[in-house]
Parts: sequence; structure tokens; C-alpha cells
Amino acid sequence: MLQAAVLACAASFGAPALARDSVAPASSSGVAAPRVSAGSDSASDSRAADRSAISASSREVADWALASGDAKGLPFLIVDKQAATLHVFDAGGRPMGSSPVLLGLARGDDSVPGIGERPMSQIRPHERTTTAGRFLGERGVNIHGEDIVWVDYDAAISLHRVRPSNPKERRLERLRTPTIDDNRISYGCINVPVAFYERVVDPAFAEGHAIVYVLPETRSAREAFGLDTTGRNVAGVVPASF
Repeated sequence: MLQAAVLACAASFGAPALARDSVAPASSSGVAAPRVSAGSDSASDSRAADRSAISASSREVADWALASGDAKGLPFLIVDKQAATLHVFDAGGRPMGSSPVLLGLARGDDSVPGIGERPMSQIRPHERTTTAGRFLGERGVNIHGEDIVWVDYDAAISLHRVRPSNPKERRLERLRTPTIDDNRISYGCINVPVAFYERVVDPAFAEGHAIVYVLPETRSAREAFGLDTTGRNVAGVVPASF
């Protein structure tokens, strides 16, 4: 029998047995980082992403995605796990906005094989990771009719509006705090403020798809996305500034 948290995140068509969502306790680890200003619903209001507020790894991947053509002319999103921040860019590489996010409880970059088909009760705390990598994000709809974005479909990881359904989890409060110490709570799904999802994420998926880059935290972005030590991609293209 599917659990309530699974139903909340599962798509209505061909959904994995598990679309993971947060019911885990807060993590006390993490490094403080500057945060994006919050809106009325504890959400980050849409604003231009100040280049100085984006980490070096995020800038490098954004530059490479444009210069190499890896983004395929689509809007693209960068999930910076170490900064617990989402950056959204349009198809031309112009920043649409940035926001704090909630991520998987466990630190790590790889999902356990077959985890998307396992009951949530069988997913141990150290397996609750937000998978790193490059994904073709796709619109989806859960069984409640709520639109979501599938990121790593096989691992049942989606990007969706934060759901403050369990007061003990303090999800909205976690997004408000000035540090990232408490942003690790989910089973792997990426939770974003409601206003940011509707004003920035949703328009980025107007055509149904966008590229999602989830930066790693146990290895370098260069290793994860095929950049060599000079900052060139495997095809030898030097990233340009944006």
C-alpha cells in the first residue's frame, strides 16, 4: 500500500512506485551560506540572480552549458546542493531567479539501484540522497492534480512546491533561516517555495522540458559534467561568461 507521502509526490501517469518526499528529521550538519531574500510564503520572490551570489561551481557549469551547447537551447536549472540553492536560467542563459531549497537528508550524490521501487519504510536515512547529475526535467502531475517536475525519474526524485503538511518538519521555517544547516530533510525530492515555483520554475518549463543540473557534493562539478582541469568541456569548448 502506498504511503501518504508517496501519493503526494507520485505522478498520475506511469509513476515510479516511490516518488520520494520528506518525513525525516532535520540534519544539524551543513555550512552557512548567503541566502536569497524570502517572500510572503517563506518563498524566494523571483529576482535576477546576482552573479556574485552564485557559487564558482554554479557559474562554471552555467557557462559550460551555454558555450558547449549542452543545454540544447532549453532553459536550464542548477541545483547547488552545497549552497542549498536553486538557480534558474532561460534558454539564452539569462538568470530568471534563485531560491533556497530543501534537499535529501543524506549527503551523497548517487541513488541506490532500484530505490525508486522500494517502500519508503525500507529507505534508510543514509540512502535519502538527492542524486547529482544532468537530467532532462519534465513536467508531471501527481494524483492530486498538482504539477511537479520530474528530475531523476528512475530514482523517483522530483522538484515541487514545499508542502508544510507536517508542522513538526518546519519546512517553511527551514527555508527562512539564514543558514543551510537545516535544509536537509527530504527523501531526495527538491522542495522549493510556492511563489518561486509558480513565478520562476513553472515558466521555465513552459515548453514541457528544461535541463536540470544537480551539482555534486562528494566530487567536483568538473568531474560530474565532463570538464577537464582547464575548465574546458570534453569537446574542448572554453566556457564563456554570461
